[in-house]
Amino acid sequence: MNYLPKKNASLLSTIAAMTIALTSNVASAQSTFEPKGTDFQPAVAESLKQVESTVAAGPYAATWESLNKYKVPEWYKDAKLGIFIHWGVYSVPAFGSEWYPRNMYIDKDHWWGNAFKHHAETYGPHKSFGYKDFIPDLTAANFDAAEWATLFKESGAKYVVPVAEHHDGFPMYDCSFTEWKSTAIGPKRDILRELQDAVKGEGLYFGASSHRAFNWIYFVRNKDFDNADPKWEGLYGRPIPELFEQDAANYQKHWPPQDQQFKDDWLARTCELVDNYDLDLIWFDFGIANDKERTHDENPFQDHLKQFAAYYYNQASKKGRVPVLNYKWKAFSEESAVLDLERNKMSEIRYPFWQTDTAVAKNSWGYIDGLKYKQPNRLVDDLVDIVAKNGCLLLNISPKPDGTIPAGDQEILREIGAWLKINGEAIYGSRPFKTFGEGPTGTNTGHLAEDKDKPYTAEDIRFTTKDGNLYVIALEKPDNGTVLVKSLKAGNELGVQVGDTVSMLGTDTPVKCAQDESGLKIELPEALPCQHAFVVRIPLGS
Repeated sequence: MNYLPKKNASLLSTIAAMTIALTSNVASAQSTFEPKGTDFQPAVAESLKQVESTVAAGPYAATWESLNKYKVPEWYKDAKLGIFIHWGVYSVPAFGSEWYPRNMYIDKDHWWGNAFKHHAETYGPHKSFGYKDFIPDLTAANFDAAEWATLFKESGAKYVVPVAEHHDGFPMYDCSFTEWKSTAIGPKRDILRELQDAVKGEGLYFGASSHRAFNWIYFVRNKDFDNADPKWEGLYGRPIPELFEQDAANYQKHWPPQDQQFKDDWLARTCELVDNYDLDLIWFDFGIANDKERTHDENPFQDHLKQFAAYYYNQASKKGRVPVLNYKWKAFSEESAVLDLERNKMSEIRYPFWQTDTAVAKNSWGYIDGLKYKQPNRLVDDLVDIVAKNGCLLLNISPKPDGTIPAGDQEILREIGAWLKINGEAIYGSRPFKTFGEGPTGTNTGHLAEDKDKPYTAEDIRFTTKDGNLYVIALEKPDNGTVLVKSLKAGNELGVQVGDTVSMLGTDTPVKCAQDESGLKIELPEALPCQHAFVVRIPLGS
């Protein structure tokens, strides 16, 4: 919608009607949901007493020494592929990225597509139509958790992680510590609960992500914005003075550490997720560490992180289970939780186990008009590369406000699932070999580095191993029909001697191969069993 005046009378009439509809929508949103208050501190204090007693009971204590005894569960090491889901109020404007809630308040030219200007021209002044006014249009009218879970099963994923609360401060579940939540306004449904029940019903593991910690400084403020009014702080967070400063948009330079009140509220919210939902995994975004170089024992958030980890692990131990806790940067010690890399990977095998999170789209995590999709071939290659280096892939999709998963997302998931039906033997339950593989194509490491990665070639090979077999995974098909694995040459240092029982997953056609001083030469059958990477099984010790 665009409300700039036009000369055409019929268009003016249409615009007028749209303006009336929009004004009515805003009035409706504000008249049907009036926050009663934001003082949940007594409830937070009561929650923290329970946290304290649970941590005191053990077996884990809120110390790095104790938390470092944590062991990553085998189910997670075996799973290899998970589905991430960014779905929230930010899906409604469908502009720029899932950071629209923040960017719409930053009055700077060329800032992330100039969301500020787009918002003013499309919806009107920020004081009369703020981010909160998008909430009624998060309808979830077509959301069917069972249909979603069926799709996830078809994709070959083994665990599912919806966003429980993003930076915007709007929980997609029944949170006791805010009135701004999906059960009270917008969908008026417990999205997390519905997904949990459907996903568990398909036999998959279930988790949730919390991006809450960055809500502290997420919304840039101005006296002319609705978010400056303390009335709305239940959604936007307290309007602390730093957020009104001229350079508040640059959070990397202007990040006052979260105060005790915020951190206590964060801890109560996150522990409530553990208590009220059946979570096998919890994923934290970067907000729990305000400096990517600061170590876990230098982090001003560390006391609350240790409290939470001990609480989470102790509550799981009562059920005889071992959960997963994902973190970014250096927020936790390497032994106490599982490192997650956003849109980048490892260049070598890493111990301990780790995870990459990325998305089917290049340009946004949440739904926007104009998603730019990655090729399924590249996503399969990335999955193989990550698994060969002792990691797993958490792959994001971005549903629309009505709960529809875009066709492009669905097509990619099903294509990955088709590949895994043929080649999953080399992925699920596998472990790294002595080396991850070979080939000329390197991996760019560092936060958000995936855009720098070059396409794989026919010389790029990856290895996995399971049940006494070595799996040789060729990422691309060579023009001459012969794969040359140089590291498996005759007398190789890896100790791999190739016999007569070599086979290719997905076909009964015999595989011809020869091992000499140049490498292992594998002649491919004319008809390959799949579109993307293909897998040769070599029994070790044959």
